[in-house]
Amino acid sequence: MKSYMRYLFRLLFVVSMLWGCQSEPPGKSVLYYEKEWPSVELKKAVGSISAEEAVFHAKTTLADYLDYAALHNPSLQAAFGKWIESRAKADRSRWLDDPQFAYRYFIEEVETRVGTQQQSFSLSQKLPWWGKLKLRSEMARQEARAKRWVYEKKRLLLFYEVKRAYYEYYYLGKAIAVTRENKDLLRHLEEIARTRYKASKTGHADMIRAQVELEKIKDRLRSLEDIKLPLAANLNASLNRPAHATLPWPENITFEESPIAEEKTLAYLQEKNPELKVIDYQAAQSRIGIDLARKEFWPDITLGVQFIDTSDLAGGHPDDEGKDPVIAMLSLNLPVWRGKYRAGVRQAQARYRAVTHQRRELLNSLITRIKMAAYHFRDAARKVVLYRDTLLLKVLESYKVTESAFRSGKGSFNDLVDTQRIVLEYQLAYERALTNQAIRRAELEMLYGHGSTPLE
Repeated sequence: MKSYMRYLFRLLFVVSMLWGCQSEPPGKSVLYYEKEWPSVELKKAVGSISAEEAVFHAKTTLADYLDYAALHNPSLQAAFGKWIESRAKADRSRWLDDPQFAYRYFIEEVETRVGTQQQSFSLSQKLPWWGKLKLRSEMARQEARAKRWVYEKKRLLLFYEVKRAYYEYYYLGKAIAVTRENKDLLRHLEEIARTRYKASKTGHADMIRAQVELEKIKDRLRSLEDIKLPLAANLNASLNRPAHATLPWPENITFEESPIAEEKTLAYLQEKNPELKVIDYQAAQSRIGIDLARKEFWPDITLGVQFIDTSDLAGGHPDDEGKDPVIAMLSLNLPVWRGKYRAGVRQAQARYRAVTHQRRELLNSLITRIKMAAYHFRDAARKVVLYRDTLLLKVLESYKVTESAFRSGKGSFNDLVDTQRIVLEYQLAYERALTNQAIRRAELEMLYGHGSTPLE
């Protein structure tokens, strides 16, 4: 009996393995992808630093902020974990179900001509119809690829949030510095007005006007300083740091003078945008689902062997005494409810059509958002050049002329104060335009994908 069992068990195992070969070979292991995120060098640099221990200083660059966020942001880590989970699921989907072993003990022994049957052993393996296992495995692989791009989408969104918070924090620092300089200037003007009033060289109204303007700019400065904590907390939240953690003022941001090549928008989106990549893989998964639904019309097969343990006879010695019966088993499900399977095909086809329509809608939305962001990018760039190269130079020159006229007694104090206020507004407008352009560039980098934009 034992030799027969070994032989047939091995035969069943070989059949199962050959049937399983219809699935795709496994891809890279899950451990490989765990090593991919993040890079070993980056882990050594900041990966072991806790949020409380991290220290940012004036020389810390935006790239350093992004590296830190990539390592510590919980939302991004969760997305990466889901990607790894989907990879493991894809690895599992290529395998057959576990074989089934059954043991039966005859409470009442069965007497036969060749002996008494006391117990039986069986081993069976369910084999899906040829092609089903491969299709299921490929569907899981497409799902894993989609999760890979979901992770990439979250990474780009995180980087955009960090950049936007970083640039707003930069603007606040510049606004506070510019406002303080103008406050000091107004205090100096107020002292001049007070001195001239005491010497009866100017009226009381000029001194009151200077004091009013000084209090107004002090109030603006207090408002700017008061919003520092919320903006710092916003940036710290993206970095997964405590809200009260100290952050230095960014020193500068880059002004991008190269225009966006909008004619390359469609090609760039198709190649790099992670949201479109996700839908593309979902569409591929849906197409495979249609083929799998059509396979449901075919039955699954279960192969098995059964051995019945037969004891020797108490008396008599026939030639086949004590031989153990060996039974080959074949069973299959009967897909007789054809309407159910036709409905399954229609369901898979409808899912595929829905995904294709969703992709078209997403593409239209992305193109619209990119065109609007590109407009704001160009508009901010024009304002930066306008204030930097023309308006600021002119208003500073005007202030010097007005101040000289006032000191010589040919100009009014009101003109001097008005010109000083315009200087402040133009300085802030320049920094605001510079910040807006950087934010719009970051938005375009997120929309295009892979942190880049097509430049002319």
